[in-house]
Amino acid sequence: MSTINATALRAGIAFLYEGKPFKVIKYSLIKMGRGGATVRVNCNNLENGANIEHAFSSNLSFEQISLSKKKLQYLYKDPNFAYFMDSFSYEQIEIPLSIIGSELLYFKEGEDVNILFWDEKPMSCELPPKVTLEVIECDPGVKGNSASNFLKSAKMENGLLTKVPLFIKVGEKIRIDTRSGDYVERAKE
Repeated sequence: MSTINATALRAGIAFLYEGKPFKVIKYSLIKMGRGGATVRVNCNNLENGANIEHAFSSNLSFEQISLSKKKLQYLYKDPNFAYFMDSFSYEQIEIPLSIIGSELLYFKEGEDVNILFWDEKPMSCELPPKVTLEVIECDPGVKGNSASNFLKSAKMENGLLTKVPLFIKVGEKIRIDTRSGDYVERAKE
């Protein structure tokens, strides 16, 4: 394993801190006059998905870890695990729901998902920034309300509840931002 200086902790780099794996989301370097610099990182704890902000002295170093990405097919879930299949070896992999968390809402059965592994242990999943989902429940659409900023509740095919514009109807496909769960736009067929 290689070591990495705190000033090299850029977005996407994975490292060990207090025995736990983290992946950097955002990095900033704060230099104050004659004193030493401080590195501030916003990172994800890869074991439990928590988003944490740390401040480190610029002269610290950490053990860098390498994550591998595998494309797996999502099969189904039970109360404790989500089940995936490797399309090449047909090996079935179970991942605790505590690792996947709320991201499971954006998976569809039979869909390919990128899972990050560290030493053959699943750490997290990579979602695209936007997904297309079908509206299965909402109030009727109203013609002529396309320029309105009023929203109504809608239920998606995966059970996600979100706010959509008044003109959206049941059966339409819409794009959802996976980071916030918010409506983005109508899906272009």
